Amino acid sequence: MAAKWLKNAVFYEIYPQSFLDTNGDGIGDMEGIIRKLDYIKDLGCNALWINPCFDSPFKDAGYDVRDYKKVAERYGTNDDLIRLFDEAHKRKMHVLLDLVPGHTSEEHEWFQMSQKAEPNEYSDRYIWTSFCFEGCPGLPYIGGESERSATYILNFFKCQPALNYGFLNPDKPWQTGINDPAAIATREAMKDVMRFWLDRGCDGFRVDMAASLVKFDDEKKSGTSAIWKNIREMLDKDYPEAAMVSEWSDPKLALRAGYDMDFYLSHPGNAYPTLMQDYGRDPNAPDNSYFKKDSDHDITRFLPEYLDWYEDTKDIGYISMITCNHDTIRASLHLDASELKLAYAFIFTMPGVPFLYYGDEIGMRYQFLPTKEGGYFRTGSRTPMQWDNSKNLGFSTADADRLYLPVDPADDAPTVAGQESDPESLLNTVRLILKLRHKEKDLQSDGPFEALHAVKGEPFVYRRGEIIIAINPGTEPAVVPVDIAGKTPLFTIGTADFDGKAFHIGPQSFVALK
Repeated sequence: MAAKWLKNAVFYEIYPQSFLDTNGDGIGDMEGIIRKLDYIKDLGCNALWINPCFDSPFKDAGYDVRDYKKVAERYGTNDDLIRLFDEAHKRKMHVLLDLVPGHTSEEHEWFQMSQKAEPNEYSDRYIWTSFCFEGCPGLPYIGGESERSATYILNFFKCQPALNYGFLNPDKPWQTGINDPAAIATREAMKDVMRFWLDRGCDGFRVDMAASLVKFDDEKKSGTSAIWKNIREMLDKDYPEAAMVSEWSDPKLALRAGYDMDFYLSHPGNAYPTLMQDYGRDPNAPDNSYFKKDSDHDITRFLPEYLDWYEDTKDIGYISMITCNHDTIRASLHLDASELKLAYAFIFTMPGVPFLYYGDEIGMRYQFLPTKEGGYFRTGSRTPMQWDNSKNLGFSTADADRLYLPVDPADDAPTVAGQESDPESLLNTVRLILKLRHKEKDLQSDGPFEALHAVKGEPFVYRRGEIIIAINPGTEPAVVPVDIAGKTPLFTIGTADFDGKAFHIGPQSFVALK
């Protein structure tokens, strides 16, 4: 059963190095997040997900952890993070940290010990073959860089050796099973990390590459799921209100493995990109996203997959939709403010626990930039938050050449200050939508959902309890093709009216009726 506080949770994802720099070194910090908690709460977000903030050589932006129990110096200290927990809790906000369980940095003490020729307690903490010239077909590996005469398996980049949670069906002498003492020791070490931060005020974790633990797992990820179920038992016993959200994007598996939430991500081949990023891996390709005003507006490319997942999992956990994240090109690359308003109104009125990526509330633009800390194409979505029109758009007082990444150089770069006083701004529209979500229980995470009308090129209409919602992302007015007798508008973007015979919705409009 998911943590109770998730029923009315809306998360704000923060890339800490890009949020707010308070000491003038060009990199965001914990103090910067603390100073903006009131802004986040006023926005309508009552929970945070903070991207990796632990000690790291930052070859992969902190997803290469060198010490799980130490805040990276560039962000502050452990005491600063604990103070962030405390300040968030004073505001009735929750904080998730980013847990990276599948691998560490090659500079982690565990790995430094594991690669030694002399056997020790960490020798099997990672996955090593039997010989310096023996690889592992089907998995990436590195040889020739360790004292030990063996090669080691990678979990992602070269700098990220895979922790050993075992193989589902080991068939070589160097492969351990998931119940082998070495695999269990790894699992228990990760539990220890989780306890460390939960005991200091953390409210749970977003889990990186959650499905990657057991190697050569089956299609149902039964080995990896068994590990997460075991971890869930620990949380249920000792930290019953702790929450976990998985980077898995398969809620049928993830939620049954013990997760409270699973992200619906823009993975190639699934339906989520059809909403806002329907251009494959080429951002310059034609975009037929549902929320683009000049697309064919076919919600049926999204709905069957979503309904299948939703109906299967609605009683065991939540599907989490995102406006974007640190791994995704910002939707503002192809969608203008009017289109983003409708996209966000949809995301924030659907079931599940939604996540708002920092800067999306003002329509921050994607920047085409050289890679930074392993970001590659993702770098352009990790630029500094744009607060006002002061130096570096209010992110930092450092010289521009010292910034973690450059700010948007455009004269019309969107800022929080620039949108505050405009009631029609994207920022204030997001505030109003989230205010409505918090007010109406039917719009919250566990409120019922029913698709009422889903036809290509026509308004999409759905029900959340007593509330009926209609969206017309196109450029022509349309008639809402369902019976809404006795209902009146709660919230409208664009135009909507009843002429005595039918309910009309204007072009690029959204209406919630009750």
